[in-house]
Order: sequence, then C-alpha cells, then structure tokens
Amino acid sequence: MRSRFNLYITEYAINSLLRQRYKTLFIFFILSALVFLLSSLFFITNSIKHELNSTVDSLPEITIQKIKAGRQDEIGVEVVDEILQMSGVQSAVARVWGYYYFENAGVNFTLVGIDEYEEQYKESLNSISQKLDFESSVMMLGEGVKRVMKKSYYKEYFNFIKPEGTMKRVYIGASFEGDTELESNDVIVMSKKNIREIFGIDETKATDIVAKVANPNEIATIASKIKLLYPDARVITKDDLKISYQNIFDYKSGVFLALFIVSLFTFFIIIYDKASGLSSEEKREIGILKALGWRIDDVLKERFYEGFIVSFFSYITGIILALFFVYILKAPLMQNIFIGYSQLKTSFTLPFVLDWQSMALIFFLSVPVYIAATIVPAYRSATLEVDEVIR
Repeated sequence: MRSRFNLYITEYAINSLLRQRYKTLFIFFILSALVFLLSSLFFITNSIKHELNSTVDSLPEITIQKIKAGRQDEIGVEVVDEILQMSGVQSAVARVWGYYYFENAGVNFTLVGIDEYEEQYKESLNSISQKLDFESSVMMLGEGVKRVMKKSYYKEYFNFIKPEGTMKRVYIGASFEGDTELESNDVIVMSKKNIREIFGIDETKATDIVAKVANPNEIATIASKIKLLYPDARVITKDDLKISYQNIFDYKSGVFLALFIVSLFTFFIIIYDKASGLSSEEKREIGILKALGWRIDDVLKERFYEGFIVSFFSYITGIILALFFVYILKAPLMQNIFIGYSQLKTSFTLPFVLDWQSMALIFFLSVPVYIAATIVPAYRSATLEVDEVIR
C-alpha cells in the first residue's frame, strides 16, 4: 500500500459512502450512540470521583462520634480538651451540625454551626466566618439552598421548626461557594448558638469532634489512642471515609458496568456482521475496480478511508454530544444512577474533568476495530482473480 495520501481515492471513498447513504447513516448513528453512552458514563464517574476525593481531602484527619444503642449520639464538648492533650494532635473542634428536612421542596439541608473566634476545621469556613454576623440570627446559604429557597419564595427569612414545635426565625444572608459544589451545595452556615436552638442541642454537647494531626504518619496511632480512651466512640479517619465513599461508588458502578458490557456487546455484533463478508454488490464493485487497473493496496486504501471517515466522525460526534449532555445539560437521569437521593438532595453541577485515558480507551475500542472490520473482508475479495470476484 502506498503510504502517501491519495486525494482521488479519498474522493472515491466519500462518493461510495454517499451512494450507500442509508447504510452509512445507520452505522454512523449506531456508532455515535455507543460512543456517546460510554463517554457520558466515563465523564460522570470521573467528575463525581473528583468531587468526592476533593470533599474528603478538605476534611480533618480524624472524626470522633459517640455511639449509643447503635446510633450516633451527642458527645460532650469536654472531650475536646482531653484530645488536645494528646501528643501529635494539632487542633480539635467540637462540631455542631445536623440535617433539616425542607418539606416544600422535598430536600435535606445540612445546617453547620461555627463560632466567631474558634479555629475553623475547613478553609472554606474561615472565609465564611469573616462575613457572617454572629450577633444576629443570620445564615449564609450554599448555592443549591439559595435556589431552592428562592423557588419557594423565601427571600428575607426562613422559619425553622424546633424539636418542641416552636419556630426559630433566621434571616437569609449572602450565599457562599465551598471548596467543592458537592460539599457546599446543600449547606447552610450560621452561628453555633442558632444551630443549638434549632436542633435543641445543649451547650455542653456537640454532634461530633474533629481533630487535625500534624504528621500524617501518626493518624492511625492517634486514632487508636482515642479509641482506647473512649471505647464507646466511633473513630473515623480520612482514609476510612475514602474507602467508605469508594465502596458506595463501586456498588453503583455495577450499573455502569452492565451498560458498558451491553454497549460493547452491541458494538461487536455490528463488527462481526461487517467482518463476516461483503455483499455481492460490494464484491462486484471490487472486481470492477481491479479490472480497471486498481491494485490490491488501492482497494484496501479506499476501504480504509471509508472505515476511518465513518468511525472517526462517529467518535467525534459521540464525544461532543456526551460533553454537551454531561456538562451543559447536567446529565439528566443518568447522573442519578450514581448520585441517588434525587428527592432528598439538591442538584449540583458536575465539575469539568476531561479524562484523556477514558477517551483514548473509547477511541481504540471503536475506530481501529471498525476500520479492521472494513478492511479484512475487502482484502479477501481483493486477493481473488477478477473474473472470480465478478462471477
């Protein structure tokens, strides 16, 4: 096969595809749909993984929760002083937070309390504490919460229902952006005093305690010491959280794997059908070309151009549609396969993460395989004598 690009053979290949326009359009549609499906799934999984890892990385190294009757219970704030006395612990903070169900929209808000002069356990809370008015009942909202409240016509204040059934009015302040949208989208930040009043948490109690460790190599040792000191507590390290998130994600990835296998199976059925042989019309065309003086490498080159044009443009179309579907339309329906809680979680935007490895994998599973399926049967016919092919 001559290596240089032949414009006339390319023109013939394009005309050949146009002559079989319905067949070409059908293959183009099927290949584009398969590339779109696989690319969308890869883009969604990579974006969610990126969000989860970023969220866990922004958390403190150790979280201590008190367990009572198999459920998380409030923990005494005096535990903070005892943990701070441990060697290697950089800081410890008693967190006051909880979930509040907003029935009108069918979503859960995460209410987080902070104090003005305490060290914040996350960088994003530092900037919020500088803007929050701790002297009055004001809250700052994540972008998702702001959208939900706006739809429900809450523009100035919101009345939280306390455990005893009375109302707690909190005025709506500015919105904020966290380190990740997954982390901050459903979050409401206000003073610990207001959070305690809304959830009925005593001054001597907290939801849990988080601790920062200066040396990452000492995290496991310090976690063991805390566990020995408080046998009734659940001690969770950052690595435990990552494993927990990964297990949940792997479980949901089973759905992705099923779709992946179905897509590949469908694709290879098409490839098998195409590689099994040429139609009598296609064989006769090859015979006529050889009778006109075309060599075997010319026939193969023409078939290569046909396969490349169809598969490459199908690949590009599928990738562009997947990018538009995932990052512009926010992957409706498909996103919920992995995120879940569609009725309890405010929606968020997937971060743009372009995974070249996934795109390369889809490329090599589609374009070269389809080109090979186009060339192999053409080679069988091109190597026969002219009269045998035409007959």
